[in-house]
Amino acid sequence: MNDPVRPLLRPSRLAPGARVAVVAPSGPVPEERLQAGLDLLRGWDLDPVVAPHVLDRHGEFEYLAGTDADRAADLQGAWCDRSVDAVLCARGGYGAQRMVDLLDWDAMRAAGPKVFLGFSDITALHEAFATRLGLVTLHGPMAAGIDFIKNARAQEHLKATLFEPESVRTITSTGSALVPGRARGVTLGGCLSLLAADRGTPHARPSARGGLLCLEDVGEETYRLDRYLTQLLRAGFLDGVRGVLLGSWQECEPYERVHALLLDRLGGLRVPVVDEFGFGHGEGALTIPFGVSAELHAEAGTLTLDEPALA
Repeated sequence: MNDPVRPLLRPSRLAPGARVAVVAPSGPVPEERLQAGLDLLRGWDLDPVVAPHVLDRHGEFEYLAGTDADRAADLQGAWCDRSVDAVLCARGGYGAQRMVDLLDWDAMRAAGPKVFLGFSDITALHEAFATRLGLVTLHGPMAAGIDFIKNARAQEHLKATLFEPESVRTITSTGSALVPGRARGVTLGGCLSLLAADRGTPHARPSARGGLLCLEDVGEETYRLDRYLTQLLRAGFLDGVRGVLLGSWQECEPYERVHALLLDRLGGLRVPVVDEFGFGHGEGALTIPFGVSAELHAEAGTLTLDEPALA
């Protein structure tokens, strides 16, 4: 049986002068943070362009950056613009699920591969890009995010991934092994609550079989994290997973409670599990490519990619 999680097509790395489009598929974007992010991108010798509706606000639901149709049109327009080399999300929040099925995936497939970057609510789009376009995507700091604007480690790791991906083929955490061992598989994952919400939706993967699953979340009580993990277990999504990498649990309950829950829910999988891997909502977040074959060494806290994230 073929594993649902397989290596995906790697887009080309960026070069100086590359044109990058900034979109807002989810929540509203603070203008001052957007401008700071654009200045940083220009400092990297990139040419950022802002999609038409990035600074919009939904007329009724203040947690959305404009209407579903406009957010989808911005993403699709940027992706299908052949002068654009990368599409960078401005922020997460909530809203990607509402617009993902409004995208013309046939047109986006015809436009060819390019870099796609985001995290948090963008998890819904990472999964869609994997299953519907077959493309490697980057789980990392976003263009109007605090980490992207202010944290040197986050900036440097993302910049290296975009321009010199061979220099960051081994990603090293500061965490420890919840369950020891080594495992080989293909990276996938993102925000735990979004992965749980994806169950039962059109084009969702049946499971993470064959994968090295990356999980993190923000602002969740322990019982809710329990609910999401239990949903993934009951739905069979964790059947056949090769290993688990755990990122940040920012603004969740004290980590000893979260740690105990993660061990309780994931320890029975009998695969390597490593915690505090340094990606997600925490300060100085590392960029993790999804869709790349890699080896996880839990005791060493390393993820070694078979190939650079970008071609």
